[in-house]
Amino acid sequence: MTTTVHDLELPEVDVLTLDRKAVLDAMDEARAQHWLARTPLGYAVMNHSDVTALLRDRRFQSALSLLPSMVGVEGPIRDRQQRSILAMEGDEHNRLRRLASPAFTPKATDRLRPFMRQVINDLVDAVAPNGCCEFVTDICEPYPIPIICELLGAPKQDWKLFSAWATDIFRMFNNDIANDQPAIEVAMTELDQYVIAMIDERRRRPADDLLSRLIEVEEAGDRMTTDELTMMTAAVLMAGTDTTRNQLACAVTLFSQHPDQWRALADDPGLAPQAVEEAMRRLGTVRSTLRVTAEDIEYRKVSFPAGTLVMVSLAAANHDPRLWADPYSFDITRPPSGSPQMTFGSGIHYCLGASLARAELQEALPILARRMPNLGLTGPIQWKPPTVGIWGPQLLPISFDAAHR
Repeated sequence: MTTTVHDLELPEVDVLTLDRKAVLDAMDEARAQHWLARTPLGYAVMNHSDVTALLRDRRFQSALSLLPSMVGVEGPIRDRQQRSILAMEGDEHNRLRRLASPAFTPKATDRLRPFMRQVINDLVDAVAPNGCCEFVTDICEPYPIPIICELLGAPKQDWKLFSAWATDIFRMFNNDIANDQPAIEVAMTELDQYVIAMIDERRRRPADDLLSRLIEVEEAGDRMTTDELTMMTAAVLMAGTDTTRNQLACAVTLFSQHPDQWRALADDPGLAPQAVEEAMRRLGTVRSTLRVTAEDIEYRKVSFPAGTLVMVSLAAANHDPRLWADPYSFDITRPPSGSPQMTFGSGIHYCLGASLARAELQEALPILARRMPNLGLTGPIQWKPPTVGIWGPQLLPISFDAAHR
């Protein structure tokens, strides 16, 4: 017998005001009662199997394009969200994903690994003699932008421009679009103008960079338009900056609480891939994603009417005790569960920049562990508000042995 989701008696979880730990605790209690919960953002799914199934079910579509309208925002932000590859569905999404994917393979991003090592070492050089720093400002914030600019072919003198644009554009995920709208729109316009000029230049003089490869890519005579190339460049900026900044800070937060594992990573850089996956599982910067039903759907004997919002809890899935023993512990030597951590998502909207993000973290963490031994906190961590979409520490004051090379 099928029951409409609106008629179910479900546990409730307040995902908007509780902090991350309290939300996870509440979801653990909720999933002991049912595989669904009510939240202010719709019905939440929490089990790894359900999260995976819904993300792979194309009838549950990205709700990203709905966010501006949900808070009463019209104009450029709404229009941009609707045409972003992050929100597209169906044949249009499949086409752009197919054209862009070859530029984002592990092989394509591996060529940047030496540059990643150079960037992180330069950042550590600036703070190593002090034996302390504010890690978010000194390391996390400046780390990804040079790599993205190198990937796109933007010159060093424009790194600060890209950093400012990324910061302002990411305000759209902070659940305060109405107040942030002017800054977001200015950053979008300036980025678009810059990228259009780059596209014109690369069409005349191709270079060894991502933008040139996206311009050249062709399948059965099909190529990306200027608008599509501009949108993809913005998506790359989003996929490779704020997420990496926050995830690196989350990872170092975990290591500051587990000095033995910090030492293990310093001694054995080969642990880096496992360390990245475990850090993303235990403290992922992207905690959830929203889906909306494109039609009436029946799943697990529950009917979801068209237009129903579903909050897919990636964080809860990453702490599913059926897959990870003692899921709230942090262990970079943890045996593989056979199931992936879900911070990158799954299905057709699986993070396009996952290989780049993994490489950035895999290169940074062993260098930091080696060059910042005896890592510790020198003050309380200040976290971003729970309503922020791309979440992590706002301030992370740390100490370490000075000038260690």
